[in-house]
Amino acid sequence: MNGRRKFVNAGATGIATALLGGCAAAAREPEAAQKTVFPVPRTVVPVQGSAELFPVRRIYCIGRNYAAHAREMGSDPTREPPFFFQKPTDAIQYVPAGTVADHPYPSLTKNYHYEAELVAVLGAGGRDIPVDKALDLVWGYAVGLDMTRRDLQRGMGDQKKPWEIGKSFDRSAPIGPVHRVASTGHFKEGAIWLKVNGATKQSADLRQMIWSVAEQISNLSAAFELMPGDIIYSGTPENVGPVVKGDVIEMHIDGLPNLSIKIT
Repeated sequence: MNGRRKFVNAGATGIATALLGGCAAAAREPEAAQKTVFPVPRTVVPVQGSAELFPVRRIYCIGRNYAAHAREMGSDPTREPPFFFQKPTDAIQYVPAGTVADHPYPSLTKNYHYEAELVAVLGAGGRDIPVDKALDLVWGYAVGLDMTRRDLQRGMGDQKKPWEIGKSFDRSAPIGPVHRVASTGHFKEGAIWLKVNGATKQSADLRQMIWSVAEQISNLSAAFELMPGDIIYSGTPENVGPVVKGDVIEMHIDGLPNLSIKIT
């Protein structure tokens, strides 16, 4: 296959099996020794309209993927190749559709920002995926927020140090239910907006992404072996901004239910 690995295909149940099988293969021990020291919760996101759960393996996020947002962050989008960062899987905060979930204001920050994003969830994986095959990996989509301790992110950036502390903290990745791509189709265009206390703060169209979901998958697969259960936060439009305790965030993407949280 010209050096390319075959895609790893799996449904929702198959994904869980693939992940557990991979872990066992990577840390094989005599049967008598196969016992964990203590149980570790598995991060899952419910699948809309079913009893299935989508297990999350890794969370990838693309930075500055809308031109106007790149400019407001001090970047020139015409010169910048795509770049990615990760959040830990337990940063997920699941928000059921039709609810307003309490979201605690995190420690250490005085400048807490919202970022509205389309989330692509993968049901297959591989390396060096060509763009024209990349969407074959997508199992579904969800709405998500990349919550950011902006002062900490900028402070670490100014010191030329890693800025995980600004991005990769508890509950920094609110997400709605996963919707199967078989039901929704792929999201290449459509409105994406975010309101705070009813006032519109972010408003754009998915077609304004610099790098499409397919291009993001292709670029990521050149650096990492993608696997079933990986999810991708695909970037936010311009006008990110701060929230304080008591604020209610509502975000929307055409074709998916809104996601709402209250800062507590």
